[in-house]
Amino acid sequence: MPQNIEIIHARFRVAHPGFTLDVDLQLPGRGVSALFGASGSGKTTCLRAIAGLEHAPGGYLSVNGEVWQDDSRGLFVPTHQRPLGYVFQEASLFPHLTIRRNLEYGMRRVPKSARPENSKIASLQHVVELLGIAPLLERMPHKLSGGEKQRVAIARALAASPRILLMDEPLAALDLKRKNEILPYLERLHDELEIPLIYVSHAPDEVARLADHLVVLEQGRALASGALGETLARLDLPIRLGEDAGVVLEGEIAELDAEWHLARVAFTGGNLWVRDNKLPIGQHVRVRILARDISIALGTHLDSSILNVLPATVEQLADDTHPALSLVRLNAGGVALIARITRRSAAKLGLHPGQKVWAQIKAVALVG
Repeated sequence: MPQNIEIIHARFRVAHPGFTLDVDLQLPGRGVSALFGASGSGKTTCLRAIAGLEHAPGGYLSVNGEVWQDDSRGLFVPTHQRPLGYVFQEASLFPHLTIRRNLEYGMRRVPKSARPENSKIASLQHVVELLGIAPLLERMPHKLSGGEKQRVAIARALAASPRILLMDEPLAALDLKRKNEILPYLERLHDELEIPLIYVSHAPDEVARLADHLVVLEQGRALASGALGETLARLDLPIRLGEDAGVVLEGEIAELDAEWHLARVAFTGGNLWVRDNKLPIGQHVRVRILARDISIALGTHLDSSILNVLPATVEQLADDTHPALSLVRLNAGGVALIARITRRSAAKLGLHPGQKVWAQIKAVALVG
């Protein structure tokens, strides 16, 4: 494999009693890759193998051209020599040090001369601004909320100018309020970091907001690995998201309707009206559309409250987890949508692949 391209190649087989992780992944060398799956699917084991905290015999790992493990050549770079940052579920700050000194400890791990020249995390000040922790610097860890502690933990990991950032369910220990406080800061990392970020989660809403690439794990194996939108739109995966099934679309704010407080999002397949979140025209955004919020019609209707109606083509039908329901994959101008309808409705409409229909979208969530 060429060693000068931006890619992460991770091949591991880690056996534990009753469980074996067996994956061969190629992930983008930039952006956010999410390892997603239920508890016990192998997410954390995979992340620990990438970090070198768990040795996978016969494994291989390269990060943007740097080989950190190749057991065929007897190469295994220990964790403390890998230029990575690792954020755990618990912040694990040094309780006897102020926040500033916690961050300085992170910076001391790597001499300034050894930091990548193209790193955007070039100074402690930049890290502080990125995570919004300037007011916290002179406090002690026990004076911080759970969300504040996690922001500091992320900042400490970034202060060492890592070449990859690993995050193991960093929001799992937070309540909903704290989780919503920290998500915008994680979105800033997505937008600003030039290094890859591998993010472990079992929460579909986090994946929808943050990920570019999605790996679906189940019982130690990768069921799917690919771009977020396309992977979420697959109907052949044995893992189901239940009420969270749906897709994520990329677009930009194209128009603002001040009278009705709405914004028009333009995307490859057309336009969607969403609530105005005070974002400027031209702002890149993500929208999440859940399968339960899409209905299907054979024609357009002018006497409906639904604002978003898109012409589409039926691509695939599949059984849902309940025998009364079906999942329908639609192609709306080159963009995949998923609708959840009853099997009775599908039969009544005579739905079949290749059929022209209208996708009526009842709700669209602006997620980032």
